[in-house]
Formats: sequence, C-alpha cells, structure tokens
Amino acid sequence: MNPENTAPSVSQSSTAASALYTGKAPGKRGAFKKNRELLALSLPGVLFKLIFSYLPLIGLILAFKDFRYDKGILGSNWIGFKNFEFFFTSEDAFRITRNTILYNVGFILLTTVIALALAIALNEVTKRFMKVYQTALFLPHFLSWVVVGYIALAFLDHEKGFINQWLIQYGMDPVKWYQEAQYWPVILNLVHLWKNVGFATLIYYAGIIGLDSSYYEAAKIDGAGRWQVVTRITIPLLTPLILILFILDIGKIFRADFGLFYFIPNNSGMIYSSTDVIDTYVFRSLKVVGDLGMSTAVGLYQSVVGLVLVLCTNAIIKKINHENALW
Repeated sequence: MNPENTAPSVSQSSTAASALYTGKAPGKRGAFKKNRELLALSLPGVLFKLIFSYLPLIGLILAFKDFRYDKGILGSNWIGFKNFEFFFTSEDAFRITRNTILYNVGFILLTTVIALALAIALNEVTKRFMKVYQTALFLPHFLSWVVVGYIALAFLDHEKGFINQWLIQYGMDPVKWYQEAQYWPVILNLVHLWKNVGFATLIYYAGIIGLDSSYYEAAKIDGAGRWQVVTRITIPLLTPLILILFILDIGKIFRADFGLFYFIPNNSGMIYSSTDVIDTYVFRSLKVVGDLGMSTAVGLYQSVVGLVLVLCTNAIIKKINHENALW
C-alpha cells in the first residue's frame, strides 16, 4: 500500500483543524445566509400576520375590563369575568350556540361530500371543457356576501321574487320567505354550498391530479371499474388531505360566517330562531349597548373553544393514524 494514498494532506488537516476551532462544518454557511432568499420572500407574509393577527392580541385584555374610551385599555377598571356573564346568562345563549354549531356541522359535512364528488367528476371531464367547469365552480367564491344577498333577494322577495312568480304561475300561493323561519336552514345550507364548494373542489382536484398515476394504470390493467378506482384508490389516497381540512374546519365550528347570516336573511327579526348565531347576536348587542368588553369576551370564548376542539380532534386522529394527524 502506498503511504502517500493513506496519509492526510496538509490542506485536509488544516481544514479539519479550522472546523474544530470554529465549531462549524467546512464549506457550509449559516442557516440565515443559506436561506436568506426564502426568508426575504416570506417577510411580507410574516409582517402581515404579525401586524394584523398577533399585535391585536393585546386587545384581549378588554375581555376582563370595563372599557371606557376616556381611560383607554390600560386605564379601564378590571372586572374579571363579568363580561362573560352577559353571554352565558342571556336567554338566547343556548339558541345561538346551537344554531352556530349545527350550521357549521352541516356546512362541513355537505361541502366536503359535494366538493369531493365534484373533484372526482372533474378528473373525468375532458380537458376541452375543464376551464369552463372550473370557472363556473370558482366564480361564486369571489362574490361578496352583499352581492350574494341581493341575488338571494331577487329569488326570495315576496312580491317580485323569481320563486314566488313561478309558484303563482303554477297556481300556488306565494311564500313569505323572510317571515317564515322553517325554510332557512335549507336556504342557508344551499347558499353556503353554492358560494364555497368551488374553492373546496379545486383543493381536492389539485390533490387528485397530484396522485401517482401508476396506481391508476395498475387498476386499469387489472380491469377495475370507475367506482372501484374511486373507492379503493382515490379516496384512500386523499384521506390525509380530507382529514387536514376537517381539523381546520373544526377549529371554526364556534365561529359563524357573519356575511352569510346577516346579509342573506336580510337581518329579518322574524326568522332569528333559525338564522341568529353568535356573531350576529354579538353584533346587534354591540350596536345597542356599545360594550367592547363584552364582544371581546365572546370572541375570546370562541377562539379558546375552537383551539380546544382542534387539539382534541388532532389527538383522536393521531391515535387512529399518526400519519394523518396535523402535527
């Protein structure tokens, strides 16, 4: 054996000594320098999140104070949990909490099932009509709830609404939609589905086109039908994505979409039993009483409950299948 091939060179020895002295691996920059381009790209998003999500957390102290504008946040008197008593001792607390939870459960289940079905159907559509279907599904997502409210009014207006005009043409009596509460659980679910199913569909469709095509090729060779491909390949492979979106939706189960429940029912008091939720109730109370502490207390309550539900749901999924958990 040639000793020249086994003995370390002077440069290698000096490099190793330098690495031992500095405590860093040779030829590697620090983490910040190495990823400075990526950090620069993320900076606007981080600043936005910091300014509009984390800095306002200072205002949570209002939930425990009798806020007065002349004294400010720090100067207002500390009253403990009295702001929470307004909500929990209210006669409407059970009704609005029930409505909020039941509507959100319905939204989650209905949107997930329909969006998944549409995503699978889009995967079977020819590319010629793909853009048309995607645009038709996704367009309602960009409409504001004010615009959607006027669209709903065009259909549901008692005198000139399209639905009542059709009912009259077929010899039936018109319906006073904004005065009869029993119709609104169905109406609100349909409106929410129409506006939000497109966005959820595109998420699932993106997940489908990202699946390994070799699974489908093997199924085709084995003679599997479309239903077998969907139930044995597509849905099982999409399960992690479905569960992640489900966990995130669970965190919002105590928060209602204010625009949906305020503008679509046209803030009609005669149907509050079916359309009133926590957010609209707090908004009306704030307009009448003007108590910022009370509204902050309810918002804090919604956030804490949502966080607990996310943690519990993720823990349950983690026990069933660790790979499908959010963390």
